[in-house]
Amino acid sequence: MAPRVILVTGAARGIGAATVRRLVAEGHRVVAVDSCAGENSEVSYALASRDDLDRVISDSSGAAVAFVADVRDLAALSRAVEVAVERWGRLDAAVAAAGVIAGGAPLWETDDRVVRHLWDVNVQGVWNTARAAVPVMLDGPSAGTARFVAVASAAGTFGLHRLAAYSASKHAVVGLVKGLAADLVGTGATACVVSPGSTATEMLAATARLYGMTDVQAFAANQLLGRVLDPEEVASAVAYCCGRDSVVNGSVIHADGGFAP
Repeated sequence: MAPRVILVTGAARGIGAATVRRLVAEGHRVVAVDSCAGENSEVSYALASRDDLDRVISDSSGAAVAFVADVRDLAALSRAVEVAVERWGRLDAAVAAAGVIAGGAPLWETDDRVVRHLWDVNVQGVWNTARAAVPVMLDGPSAGTARFVAVASAAGTFGLHRLAAYSASKHAVVGLVKGLAADLVGTGATACVVSPGSTATEMLAATARLYGMTDVQAFAANQLLGRVLDPEEVASAVAYCCGRDSVVNGSVIHADGGFAP
């Protein structure tokens, strides 16, 4: 069976990087997109760098290509989609995994700038990814099996202490994707959300610091599995949703280890 061509945002680190590796291992072709903002991050921790992105694709034997773009930039994402079409002739699926964490204060003490930044990256970024990718997928040779997958969070279902703005942004991702799935009725294409629980990423480490915690393993107490998840475990759920045979549509896969705040 021919490989799929898939765009992944937030691809340089964490769940996005694990998703790129999983898709390549399954024989697919990937445009790996990341802002590579590094130390110039607008949040309290460094984001991934270009070196991080290059490492993700270094062992792909040409099956993955790097593209630097901020998901807040619709034009840049459209160019990333063009790369997929120019290189491999089509785009079959898109994974919106880019996101940031910020907060640490009660809602009434949270600065408006935090709210706007979380909205711009976590929500508008998913919106932009869909706007850039979906029309091209629907115009392509595999329109009937096109897949759009957004990575949200357990925070999209549960309200988290001192993370009201982050929780709101992830709730919005769920609503956005449910609306997209409704818009795709009759095309054969699907849209769904994968919501991870506490996963061993730089974002989880940043969350721990917001809470004044020194060990991310303490988050394991909130998951019925009794441990923090590996990014590769969440990536397996994302990769499944990208597949031709996936019928997950307009719904949320809770890849969260049994999250129970």
